[in-house]
Amino acid sequence: MSKSKANLTMQPSADYQAKLATPFAVLGLRIDEDWLTDIEYLPIDTPTLAPQNILAREICDQLQAYLTDPRFIFDLSMHIGGTIHQRRVWRTIQDIPSGTTRSYADIAAQLHSAPRAVGQACGANRLPIIIPCHRVIAKSGGLGGFMNASDGIPLAIKRWLLHHERV
Repeated sequence: MSKSKANLTMQPSADYQAKLATPFAVLGLRIDEDWLTDIEYLPIDTPTLAPQNILAREICDQLQAYLTDPRFIFDLSMHIGGTIHQRRVWRTIQDIPSGTTRSYADIAAQLHSAPRAVGQACGANRLPIIIPCHRVIAKSGGLGGFMNASDGIPLAIKRWLLHHERV
């Protein structure tokens, strides 16, 4: 059974400390004290929001640097919640170099897990781009899923990010 998210959801703007326009979506940034806690893909026509504090400005600057140079390496204070398994998957994903991909099955074998569990951890990633789950693809070489979806806008975003990194 395939799961699709045709529309991206939007939270009230008071929840965000910045909304950054990109070629593929508006990125809604959430910060808790001195930690980046969430990056959400919002619809492309969502109004932007200037950074509301110094950390939000730094995050926007680093995201812009990535958009200019896909080899840019992020250096941010992040709060990464999640289960022990999710955090192991996310650490592994952070080691995938820009311009390359790994399969769900490869990561699962490395972590003594299952591909589906790796996919579920990717779907639970609250810091996309920084934790580049878009670099995880199907064993067959297909895109696999993205943002808990198997088609629509989420896969268009994944496709854009992968193409950006191969340039």
